[in-house]
Amino acid sequence: MKTRAVILAGGEGSRLGTLTAKRTKPAVPFAGKYRIIDFTLSNCVNSGIFDVMILAQYRPHSLIEHIGAGGPWDLNRDFTGGVRIYSPYKARGASDWYLGTADAVQQNFRFIKNSSPDLVLILSGDHIYEMNYAEMVNYHLRNQAVLTMATINVTMDEAQRFGIVGVDGDNRVNSFVEKPAQPPSTLANMGVYLFNTDVLSQALLEDHEKQNSSHDFGKDILPGLVNSGARVFAYPFDGYWMDVGTADSYWLAHMDQLKDTPPFDLNDRSWIIHTRTEERPPVWIARGASVENSMICDGCEIAPQAQVIRSILSPGVLVKAGAVIKESIILSETVIEAGAVIERAILDKKVNVGENARIGGGIQDEVLSLTMVGKNSLVPAGYVIEPGAVISTDVTAEDYPASIIRGDAYILTRRSAHEV
Repeated sequence: MKTRAVILAGGEGSRLGTLTAKRTKPAVPFAGKYRIIDFTLSNCVNSGIFDVMILAQYRPHSLIEHIGAGGPWDLNRDFTGGVRIYSPYKARGASDWYLGTADAVQQNFRFIKNSSPDLVLILSGDHIYEMNYAEMVNYHLRNQAVLTMATINVTMDEAQRFGIVGVDGDNRVNSFVEKPAQPPSTLANMGVYLFNTDVLSQALLEDHEKQNSSHDFGKDILPGLVNSGARVFAYPFDGYWMDVGTADSYWLAHMDQLKDTPPFDLNDRSWIIHTRTEERPPVWIARGASVENSMICDGCEIAPQAQVIRSILSPGVLVKAGAVIKESIILSETVIEAGAVIERAILDKKVNVGENARIGGGIQDEVLSLTMVGKNSLVPAGYVIEPGAVISTDVTAEDYPASIIRGDAYILTRRSAHEV
């Protein structure tokens, strides 16, 4: 049975704040050296699926640059699959902007069926997990299903955020409701769907012709098939799975990787998470510096008396003398000047933090209040950015109204788009 994977990677990810101001959510860096989409792509190739389509939309440039021809994932192929990225296009009588997840697949379905797949695996490009899709394919075939959806048990508090699945004793789906106010169970849809190609084709066509449809898998396609009595099955997954759709969940997923026993082993050579990496020199840690329970990537420099505690530093981060970083995520080529203190914060790429500046705090607080600084922004020397504040992208010293920024503040650059 030939399977083609289709990765939905067009999400804006607005709840990730400054991290998605200049990139789509699947292209957001994760765990120092990876991008979020690397986990889905690596799941594909580790499962023996080498025919992959990526459907992009919102700010795809960083994603396209990262994927390239697919070499790091062994997807630079022509006749035996490979990876191809598709963005919305203008056509006669067709929308040029995806109206929903199902509409994204429907608009590109003629490309999907070009390789004549028997099965189509629909995936989200913005989740952190490791799954063997080959086992799901076997499960699908054994059950003679027309659709199999991966499911995971969540807490009742979380259930309102997901599509909730009802099953019988054989895991056949008998009910599905998208993000219910009163969840009937805690069995959640993971956004991983395996369709028989002909069934998907017909479902998309019928949905396309409905005037009142939102053209979404969770709201329209899945309930329609379940309610029709089709053979839809739930594939139970009991591993680690994190929807990093908010800044808080993004931070928590990183802190999970710093536990004594992380949810999955990034050093597992039997299930490698592939990525595109830059050539950088080894990490340099000076005498007198302190690094504790942290991930430090190539090209980082940590100066004397600097401290890095329970944090993740992406490639090329410079931490000057006496600076302190605690429970924070620092992305590539950011510079932390001498004496600066950063606690429970997320700093995007190419941020410059001035001497003795203070960003964030609240490590002892039970309620998480993250501080965020966007790409290419400056925090001037001596300034204080209180917990919960957001400094957007491309902010300069002239954009700050005061040297102390309160926790409910959102600072934007005053410059026009062509100036940044």
